[in-house]
Amino acid sequence: MINKQSVISKLESCKSIRQVKQVHSFMITTTLITHPIPLTKLIHSSLSGDLHHALSIFLHLHNPSLHLCNSMLRAFSTSQHPYTTLSLYKHLHRLGLSPDHFTFPFALKVCAEMPDRTTGRCIHSRVVKTGYQLDAYVNATLIRMYACCGDVDCAWSLFDTEKDLNVVTWTTMIAGYVANGRACEAIALFKEMVVTGITPNEITMVHVLGACAHARDLETGRWIHARTRSIVQCNVVLGTALVDMYARCGSLRIAREVFDEMRERNQVTWNVMISGYNQYERLDDVLRMFRGMSEAGLRPDKVTLLSLLGACGGNGDLSLGQGVHGYVEKVNGGCWIDEELGTSLMDMYIKSGDTESAVRVFRGLKRRDVVAWTSMVVGLAMNGDGKKAVKMFEEMSNEGIRPDGVAFVGVMSACSHAGMVDEGRKWFDSMQTVYGVRPEVEHYGCMVDLLSRAGRLQEAEGLLKMMPMSPSMQIWGAMLSGCESYGEVQAAERVRDQLAEFDPGGSGVYVLLSNLYAGAGRWVGAEGVRELMWRRGVKKNLGLSSLQLKGS
Repeated sequence: MINKQSVISKLESCKSIRQVKQVHSFMITTTLITHPIPLTKLIHSSLSGDLHHALSIFLHLHNPSLHLCNSMLRAFSTSQHPYTTLSLYKHLHRLGLSPDHFTFPFALKVCAEMPDRTTGRCIHSRVVKTGYQLDAYVNATLIRMYACCGDVDCAWSLFDTEKDLNVVTWTTMIAGYVANGRACEAIALFKEMVVTGITPNEITMVHVLGACAHARDLETGRWIHARTRSIVQCNVVLGTALVDMYARCGSLRIAREVFDEMRERNQVTWNVMISGYNQYERLDDVLRMFRGMSEAGLRPDKVTLLSLLGACGGNGDLSLGQGVHGYVEKVNGGCWIDEELGTSLMDMYIKSGDTESAVRVFRGLKRRDVVAWTSMVVGLAMNGDGKKAVKMFEEMSNEGIRPDGVAFVGVMSACSHAGMVDEGRKWFDSMQTVYGVRPEVEHYGCMVDLLSRAGRLQEAEGLLKMMPMSPSMQIWGAMLSGCESYGEVQAAERVRDQLAEFDPGGSGVYVLLSNLYAGAGRWVGAEGVRELMWRRGVKKNLGLSSLQLKGS
């Protein structure tokens, strides 16, 4: 005779969801499907194999226990169906059940990950009504929820009123500050934690090292390193965080020493070291690290490829960049390349002077956002293809992509280099009236450069006077360059008086003035500029150029 105990035994011996469903079918043909104990066991067995199967059974229960509800919440809170977790939480209330200190953390975890502060605040209200705000674990999950939803001040108010602070609560608050870009406050809180006698764990250290990396706080980072030296070698997460901290703070030599000392390195560790070298333009080291990573048997991921493409663009290594492009296409099976990788490929080709390949990559992107369009506009302008850049900008506008300030800098620079004065004026005038983009000092600089190059110096001076902000030295330099090109000595002297306030350290402005005076036959003025350079200790900058030959 089949009884409830034998069904429970069968469910416990099931090794697959298929076997669980077979037992379920058998239970339907008997009265055991209505018995709460076997039914609860059936749901628990389904949770490990098919969440939706478990949910379909659970929703037919009239009086499920709170323990079973919590099991459902726990299973769905770690799944790919966060909304279902919150629906189950609401269903629990409809059943008349009162949540406990296990229920709230599961629901709050989902609110933090979505993030959903509105629902989180409703749950917080319920926590207060039921008195569970005194539970340290519940309070820690509330702090994390608010921090993940961007409300760090509310998280702090909960932290500040908590009487039973443990290492988890401290770490949660520190992590919240780091996640919201408040690195200095995270470091200050960590120091306070240490002073109060709470021993930080490895998770705490990882978050604080992240804060040190953002704040460039090398001193605190070294303090942590000194106290974790014995475990860094065998703890890949902590070691990686330490490498990242040193790399971002510019201590690449120490970062490499920590990297070399680590007994185990994963993909992230290699990427952190490669990114560090790339950040400080140590391009040869980027390539060496990439080869080492390949020799270690690790395949490059998206982060690796982005750093590698940055290095290729930085040193003009077109052949290696093409190799990376081929690898990306091979990995993607000839399918579309995503926007971020595509934009990096475009940037690499643009910096290498191969605008045709950059355009081909751009046209091959399935989705083109404002960053991709802007990269092409700016890239074409940089490479002297002014008319193509303007045409690309017009196409961008026609596609319904709203250009941002950077895109306008690109198109106006293109107009300047191509001598398209009226076209540049049109885009400048339409910035605020048509696109709602307020002109900044860079846009005025482009316009002054455009007018000065075209010899329309009076218009350029008029625009300078109308600027709502003070002109930068670069703008006065553009004006002076126009004066030099067209031999306008009087206008140049007015610019000179303005430039005197800046006391430029570079030689470019002085050389322009000297050449201008010399071109007009005013040798006393030219000699005066040279003397001023000597008094201020300004030396003429040497011109440098480079080319790549056989990979070197």
